[in-house]
Amino acid sequence: MSAKLNATNTLRVTRIASVKTENQTTKTYTFKDARCAKAKPGQFLMLWIPQIDEIPLSIMNTEGNSVSVTVKAVGDATRHLHNMKQGETIGVRGPFGNHFTQNNGNVLLVGGGTGTAPLLFLAKQLATKTKRLSFIIGAKTKNELLFLNQLDPLCTEQPVAATEDGTYGLKCLATQPLETLLAEEGKEKFKMVYACGPEAMTRQVFNLTEKHGVQMEASLERLMRCGIGLCGSCMIGKYRVCKDGPVFNSQQLREVKDELGISKLGFDGNRIPL
Repeated sequence: MSAKLNATNTLRVTRIASVKTENQTTKTYTFKDARCAKAKPGQFLMLWIPQIDEIPLSIMNTEGNSVSVTVKAVGDATRHLHNMKQGETIGVRGPFGNHFTQNNGNVLLVGGGTGTAPLLFLAKQLATKTKRLSFIIGAKTKNELLFLNQLDPLCTEQPVAATEDGTYGLKCLATQPLETLLAEEGKEKFKMVYACGPEAMTRQVFNLTEKHGVQMEASLERLMRCGIGLCGSCMIGKYRVCKDGPVFNSQQLREVKDELGISKLGFDGNRIPL
């Protein structure tokens, strides 16, 4: 193991600097870690919850030596994290994986649920570089939409919100307005679509970008135990999501389309449907 990877992979103990409640199920945690504070949009870290577990989390923001992650309570580890307060001790490894490439042309970002978090990080860096920055944000209901107020000033046009129950914005999946934007006439074509969210959504975004001939990059989520490509629990096709990803481009997604949005490895190593 190289000295750089060894340093990145070393567990550093830190304390929670702040906790912000985003909605009933989601909180944003900020803490200091000089190494993770150098991360680029799309990279992730491994967060250790003492005596409970270690979990992978996309990085939502960096500022100075501070790092923020947005976490939805979906399992035992995240529920324990949600009970932790400012000043309590956590551990961190990372940052790991690759990152989104930055395109200075017309770009479209599609976020679903907490998948909006790393795309907000990306949008902040693209805002001063791109000609057109459009954003589609999807969720099941109004209360689960994240970061709308932060995204609005970053975009060149009002973000499009879609909720499955119609409680805010359009009553549809995020992929419906995506089809409309990709097919619009009289405007310059998007150079890149960035996506992060439930894999079923990502698969539909992939299908639509292929249909309209637009390049895409997507951040994928898999079961990650080690974060450095050793255990193989996060495999999709020939790729290890933690090491070869988590960001994959159109060519790579074509190579794994038989699994994308269809199946993944479970805790016992057997393939399970998504």
